[in-house]
Amino acid sequence: MTMSLSHIRVLDLTTHLSGPWCAMILADHGADVVKVERPDTGDDMRGTPPFVEGESAPFMLWNRNKRSVALNLKDAGDLALFKRLAATADVLIENFKPGTAARIGVGYDAMRALNPRLVYCSISGFGQTGPYAPRGGFDLIACGMTGLMSINGPPDGPPYRIPVPVTDLCGGMNAAIGVLTALAARERTGRGQHVDTSLFEAGIALGVYEAAGVFTNGEVPERLGQSHRGSAPYQAFATADGYMTIGAAMEAFWVTVCRILGCEELTEDPRFRTKPDRVRNVRALEAALDPWFRRQTTAYWCERFEEAGVPAGPVLNHVEMLRDPQTVAREMVAEVEHPKVGPMRTLGVPVKLSETPGAVRRPAPLLGEHTREVTREWLADRQAEAAD
Repeated sequence: MTMSLSHIRVLDLTTHLSGPWCAMILADHGADVVKVERPDTGDDMRGTPPFVEGESAPFMLWNRNKRSVALNLKDAGDLALFKRLAATADVLIENFKPGTAARIGVGYDAMRALNPRLVYCSISGFGQTGPYAPRGGFDLIACGMTGLMSINGPPDGPPYRIPVPVTDLCGGMNAAIGVLTALAARERTGRGQHVDTSLFEAGIALGVYEAAGVFTNGEVPERLGQSHRGSAPYQAFATADGYMTIGAAMEAFWVTVCRILGCEELTEDPRFRTKPDRVRNVRALEAALDPWFRRQTTAYWCERFEEAGVPAGPVLNHVEMLRDPQTVAREMVAEVEHPKVGPMRTLGVPVKLSETPGAVRRPAPLLGEHTREVTREWLADRQAEAAD
């Protein structure tokens, strides 16, 4: 079956996570993504543990569906070859520190002159403009500077690092959205353009509740632990054998939760009568509900809440999640054959299309595995177009 982006060629000049994640999204939906790597070490993530048969497991996960070409862009011959490939490409993605791509001869202006239809995507720590543009940036720095760390952690403790690299992942997703939007615009105009996004902006965009509060009252958002700024109870509770989450975001849910737990009297408590009351008195609410949740197991409560239509679920670890029947049903674990590792599992494609579905088609490439193959295919097609 033809995939949505099977007609799109992408040069992936990125390393680490945000850029490769963006390119992986495009590759999952059929784009021919060619990862351009340094001949000596390749992407820095190739050295990141854990390893399987000497190959980095993280690298293999988010560089699937790509081919690898080894080129030293500081070498005149390799740079010339890269430019020939870029002349045939639809998309180029880079996440160098701003100014680096231009310095080595592959910046937006140079590539636009070479290929006016090229969609050129830059992902950086802080964007291509502004006082912080020259700085390097990683997820940790972006999370700290965009307020995300300031709201993560216990109310009376220090700010916590977010374990999931949210600005890397969301920065990569924003970049993919930008690329797809620019490709759609090219259908009308025939011209490519520069897509400029950053980890900093990804972090800012994630703080929607907090920004709404600051715009409204000007107050610094406080750390809430695991509770929610706008709903209560909307968090995890300990049960007799583990933890579960409950999302009583609607007034009817709150009444049903109390009925199922057996503490209907809490609905008449003036501290908890309305949603604003419960949010304002969330610590007292937690203390009042905690002993009730501990009376039964997670499975018992989840079954009861599901029957009543109240959103609830168990708190699973990643081993449990990957085995969960819903994970399996949604095909979120896939298997590919790696040339060194052999059969290996990877994550599935999270966006399902009814007519042109994405798929995990190939494993992450070995360093430079496809240099000759890609060069032969892309430049042969270029020569054929010139002949026509």
